Amino acid sequence: MNLQHRVMLSLGSNEGDRLASLDSAIARIHAEIGTVIRVSGVYESPAWGFEGGDFLNVAILVHTLKKPSVVLKSVLGIEKKAGRIRTGTYSSRPIDIDILTWDDEVMETPQLSVPHPRMATRDFVLFPLRDVMPDFVHPVSGATVDDLIKALSESNCRRVGTLQLPGNGFPFGNFSYIAIEGNIGAGKTTLTTRIAEDFNAKTVLERFADNPFLPKFYKDQPRYAFPLEMSFLADRYQQLSDDIAQFDLFRDFIVSDYHVFKSLIFAKVTLAEDEYRLYRKLFDIIYREMPRPDLYVYLYQDTERLLANIRKRGRAYEQEIPAEYLEKINKGYLDFIKSQQGMNILVIDVSKLDFVKNQKDYLFILEEIRKKVLSATS
Repeated sequence: MNLQHRVMLSLGSNEGDRLASLDSAIARIHAEIGTVIRVSGVYESPAWGFEGGDFLNVAILVHTLKKPSVVLKSVLGIEKKAGRIRTGTYSSRPIDIDILTWDDEVMETPQLSVPHPRMATRDFVLFPLRDVMPDFVHPVSGATVDDLIKALSESNCRRVGTLQLPGNGFPFGNFSYIAIEGNIGAGKTTLTTRIAEDFNAKTVLERFADNPFLPKFYKDQPRYAFPLEMSFLADRYQQLSDDIAQFDLFRDFIVSDYHVFKSLIFAKVTLAEDEYRLYRKLFDIIYREMPRPDLYVYLYQDTERLLANIRKRGRAYEQEIPAEYLEKINKGYLDFIKSQQGMNILVIDVSKLDFVKNQKDYLFILEEIRKKVLSATS
């Protein structure tokens, strides 16, 4: 199951600088609603349902964490700021934005019908839609987009140009393996999953929930620290060795929500001195065999926000984690980062960011990664 919703939007303009209006609206959607993943070609067609100038039309695929009602409110706000006045009748407008589909769902509310009730009969919707999602199947009729186009009685729609994806392009360069790290509750798994969905990456997500020692550890740390850390080390080694070695040819790169070095960071905090010395010997043997990420991203989150995030996600065994423990883990990560000479590391302070609710914060993180990649490869 995807973390984000896959939303298809149709945009049209027949007033003013039509191409600039489309480009501006797409940029606003990307900045405020969700990541614009694909943009169709630009199609020109006569005004439909009234006398007016020809329209330019595009379709876009958007990944978003927002609810349908929030997206609808946002696109109406973008229309209004661009000068669109909805009158209830067809008329010329600088921008028109319609929600075509929402995942594979069928929704009917007073404000929104999904899939769009008239999309199947409109050539200026279907041709751009096919550009963006050639394997589209209508969730009600079961018809493919090719079937729907063939069923049109006529078409006066023609492709006249292209638009670029918003943003600064693919932010990861030629890197093939990126690790995103952070303290407990920093948001590393959410960020990893968003990046993977948006940029066609294979994910390697830590299997912490399967560890039988974890709930016991939080109740009795001295007793269960060593078996916990040993089991985590073995599992991380096995998972990274298997998943990174078996690269997926259909994915562009690999992104993980941990790096094996976190085993040493946590072990140093949780283990007694003699246990840690033994653990370090075993770790050093394993670490020599592990692949190194092209980029190591550390999400720094202050302790107060970490505790709030832990409470919000509601895992029972985490609710008694003391602030002091989180502070020691943070210090362990920062000490590790300072000690690394040959590793490409990016530290991002996310204490005042919310890359789940705020799309601009997510884009800020992507831009920081892009700048780091550029500096590392120039």
